Amino acid sequence: MNNFIYGFFYPLRCIKLFFRFPKLIVYSIVPMVLNLVIYGAIFFYTYDYITGKSSDLFMIQSQNGLFFEFIKFFFKVFSFILVLLICYLAFIIFGGIISAPFNDLISKLIEEKLYPGQMLPAPETGFIKEAADSIKEELKKIFFYLSFLIPVLLLNLIPMIGNTLSLISGTLFSFYYNALDYMDYPMSRRNIKFGQKLKAVNSEKTVSAGFGAVAFILTFLPVINVILNPLLVVSGTSLFFTKEFNRQIL
Repeated sequence: MNNFIYGFFYPLRCIKLFFRFPKLIVYSIVPMVLNLVIYGAIFFYTYDYITGKSSDLFMIQSQNGLFFEFIKFFFKVFSFILVLLICYLAFIIFGGIISAPFNDLISKLIEEKLYPGQMLPAPETGFIKEAADSIKEELKKIFFYLSFLIPVLLLNLIPMIGNTLSLISGTLFSFYYNALDYMDYPMSRRNIKFGQKLKAVNSEKTVSAGFGAVAFILTFLPVINVILNPLLVVSGTSLFFTKEFNRQIL
């Protein structure tokens, strides 16, 4: 349990790094602005569409006013949660692809400043090539995420217990995926195979679970996810180097 708490609060330990290395803030501005525009547009149009459809359902007046208002309130809450879920998936997929090159710069700076002994030789490729490689690795993770998410959604077809199974398994896997996602940048720079990446996350499972849990919560919250995404990149990179297993695969 202590390891889970350690992983859960690990990002708090990394906030000071943004004051220690102001360049992190500079690297964070562009992806924050881009993601804010994209996430804001998706949230606005999705919420407008879903609430518009729900309003159409309640055009007919009901004789039982109190019960009718309760149903409307419940439907609004459900619609808002549905919008958050859709925006979370969009943030994971589109936000991850767009932010990948900038997140890699943030991760590389942390590695350079805190773990210089683990630094790779400076690549001769330019930013465009590095950005393309980052996006390619991001697409691999997204494919992995969707390959698990689709079967999880199909669990909803099971009568009675399907919704519960889908919710629990989907949430737990999201913890795992977020830990992988934010720890992945230094691993991708080392061309570590995907199976080894999973082993790196599986080492000290409770630490990874704690970090993945807080990353999932923060990426689920509107606006906060955009603002704190760079912090999660910094935290994931630092956590990768502090886990004992990773010293064996670097």
